[in-house]
Amino acid sequence: MAAFVHLHVHSEYSLLDGLSSCSELADRAAELGMPALALTDHGAMYGSIQFYRACEAAGIKPIIGMETYVAPGDRRGREAQDRRASHLGLLAYNQVGYSNLMCLATIAQLEGFYYRPRVDRETLAEHAEGLIALSGCGSSEIATLIQEGQREQARDVAAWYRDVFPGRYYLELQEHGIAELARVNAATISLARELELPLVATNDVHYARPEQAEVHDVLLCIQTGKTVNEPERMRMDGQSFYLKSADEMAALFPDVPEALSNTVRIAEACELNLSFGTYHLPPFPVPEGFDAQSYLHHLCQEGLRWRYPQATDRERQRLAYELDIIHRMGFDTYFLIVWDLCRFAREASIWWNVRGSGASSIVAYCLGLTNLEPLQHDLIFERFLNLGRVTMPDIDLDFPDDQRARLIEYTVQKYGHDQVAQIITFGTMGAKAAIRDVGRALDYPLSEVDQIARLVPGGPKVKLADALQEVPDLQEQYKTQDHIRRLIDTALGLEGNIRHASTHAAGVVVSDVPLVTYVPLHRSTRGSGSDEISVVTQYTMEELEELGLLKIDFLGLATLTIMRRACELIRQRHSVELDLNSIPTEDPAAYELLSRGDVMGVFQVEGQGMRRVLMKMQPTEFSHIMATISLFRPGPMEYIDDYIDRLHGEKPVEYRHPALEPILRETFGIIVYQEQIIRILTGIAGYTAGDADLVRRAVGKKKKEALAEHRASFVQGAKAHGGVSQEVAEGIFDDIEFFARYGFNKPHAVDYAVLTCQTAYLKVHYPVEYMTALLSVERNNTEKVGQLIAECRRMGIDVLPPSINESGFDFTIEDLGRPNPAIRFGLGAVKNVGEGPIEAIMAVRAKGPFRDLDDMCRRVDLRLVNRRALESLIKVGALEGFGARTQLLAAIDRMLGFSGDHHRAK
Repeated sequence: MAAFVHLHVHSEYSLLDGLSSCSELADRAAELGMPALALTDHGAMYGSIQFYRACEAAGIKPIIGMETYVAPGDRRGREAQDRRASHLGLLAYNQVGYSNLMCLATIAQLEGFYYRPRVDRETLAEHAEGLIALSGCGSSEIATLIQEGQREQARDVAAWYRDVFPGRYYLELQEHGIAELARVNAATISLARELELPLVATNDVHYARPEQAEVHDVLLCIQTGKTVNEPERMRMDGQSFYLKSADEMAALFPDVPEALSNTVRIAEACELNLSFGTYHLPPFPVPEGFDAQSYLHHLCQEGLRWRYPQATDRERQRLAYELDIIHRMGFDTYFLIVWDLCRFAREASIWWNVRGSGASSIVAYCLGLTNLEPLQHDLIFERFLNLGRVTMPDIDLDFPDDQRARLIEYTVQKYGHDQVAQIITFGTMGAKAAIRDVGRALDYPLSEVDQIARLVPGGPKVKLADALQEVPDLQEQYKTQDHIRRLIDTALGLEGNIRHASTHAAGVVVSDVPLVTYVPLHRSTRGSGSDEISVVTQYTMEELEELGLLKIDFLGLATLTIMRRACELIRQRHSVELDLNSIPTEDPAAYELLSRGDVMGVFQVEGQGMRRVLMKMQPTEFSHIMATISLFRPGPMEYIDDYIDRLHGEKPVEYRHPALEPILRETFGIIVYQEQIIRILTGIAGYTAGDADLVRRAVGKKKKEALAEHRASFVQGAKAHGGVSQEVAEGIFDDIEFFARYGFNKPHAVDYAVLTCQTAYLKVHYPVEYMTALLSVERNNTEKVGQLIAECRRMGIDVLPPSINESGFDFTIEDLGRPNPAIRFGLGAVKNVGEGPIEAIMAVRAKGPFRDLDDMCRRVDLRLVNRRALESLIKVGALEGFGARTQLLAAIDRMLGFSGDHHRAK
């Protein structure tokens, strides 16, 4: 049997060009008995870590590579001739090579991108060490020169690469039944003999198995926006672009057996061992005489005196315990970094909020990161951090969405531009999207495709295979209509495939050294208009965590912006100082508002479903709001009525065992929070809190073997530790098994409930200020603005129309000459009027209101306002005092002409 290793392989991370996932490719290579496999995606290393792990799992050696694009001249060239870039295969054969490959992938994206990410000869020469180079496919520089009859130039190019990659440059042969390739191969073999260069055989792999060729062809149509019926579209010649067996490859190259054996030789030479599980936190500067551990301890002791003036042993012991765990896990610096970010936010008067399990920590509370006192709410530190969880802690930070960028800017300034980046994420084809994309590519009537797509249930986790089983009409059409079967079968082959790259909404990664040391970087996926970091990582959040890099979530929360703006208005109008620390959460009037269902604009409870629940529940305590937020989700939603009935005494509260009462009393015998599962495991079955959290996570994944193992362990522990009978223990574990999938993170529930109660407080006590802030923040959402104006009128608050003389950019409050304050419509909310035109108007108006239309046209340069904006302002009545709308619309050309002439003459 021939020996062979595939060294030219594209996965789905060659976006919309490669079909198969890394695991599919690795599994197929192992199935074929191959000892190793390379990954060489186009111009990027997106899949490298996933591929490395997949190969390890399949028991074969991973070879990390990239098919790079080489610019014809300087990588920075942007002329028409620079669009023509050639292909070159690069493989990392050691750690130095992997580092250089990351550098090249980064340079290609950040410096060389012009239609494609490109390197040039200069960068290749600088970063050649540790890399094996393959001359490339039919789109390589040498193949192109051979096809153009420029053999001497091809010889010179090969000689240059031979000198740059001494002993590590191979001339590549491919055979796909293409006449041009046969001629290229013959000339390449001749060149190899002349220059004494080794040959290597590859297959241009774009999918794992031969039967995937048709699906891959449709994928290419999706990439190019073409249909399969178009004759001049991009397509692969033939159906040979799969992972062929060693014997199939040997049959293609019988005259050059060394080209096959060289693939094994290359694979044997490649020895790359990536490091996982080591943390790379940036060093945090501490005052002289301290290290990270002692400084964190110092800050926490100061915070303990601040938070607990009469601290008891309970608080002191909890703090000491948490600090010990934090230090043993190596996360002293992590807490200092987060503390510093919050310190900056406080000093810059930026509001923030910590969500998630980080609020379980008394260390976080003493450092001032969170205002949630963990002991009062019975929050469990191990849910956040324990010795059994080998992942970085994750404290999610919410900032007002209009101030989030300032925190990111501070992070960049503190740790350096080359050590901070945003994080890439990949959008995949969902079930409905796959059907629509495939339908377009197959050139099916859009109405028919839409009808099939509508039969698939909505939701991000819906799978097409499940829909086929569960939707009779879909199943019937699949069985009886061949073209529908083709549509769905092809969509099944593409479902879940990566469709595009984008930027994670919140994640920022920070490193101890330049990030390119650990991860290749990518240009921004958001275009040049983004005001945030212009660089993103090529690895996803999960892979960065595996590599031990610090990820910080800077979440932009509009609710904080609304609350801050409302409190600014309250301070200006009533001289009352309110902030996140002082807005009450236990306010009877706020609970009455929620019980009435007046929830428009109240955080997390605006929907009709939540409104009905609150009106039925009639909440009177903070814990009721926590439970509502936690239960109102698929799964536990069916227990809402039971919770309400038990709350009002209409149903008895029952416990499977008396030991459950102290754990489940606050939720009337229903498991609502993940922390309650941990308490049950520790209190009844004797688990440690850390082990209990690991069991909770494992049970939630619903793996049968693990479930059976955990059930047996729990039942045994409950009988021995808690004196619980077998039958009762089995019943308790049934509850754990159900709720482990749906149980809510309690600190998250507490945090959200705080914002719910605080926004309800602001709405009920300061309705004009709160609604004004809401309208200003939502000004770009026309539908929402309409709903909020209707809500204002329902509340008895007048909303005055936009006015060129009275309106600000945002919505404002007007008191003059009115018994009750009113809200003036903001010019920034007028559709098709941007910031520039409004700034031009308001800059002039600052010197006094406009007397009439002539005055406005003389004072405002309407060239800066533009026709579309002026027309929109007239249509909404902003110029009502200057004439009828129809007259003004008819006079737009004269207004623009007069104003332009006047300002040109100045």
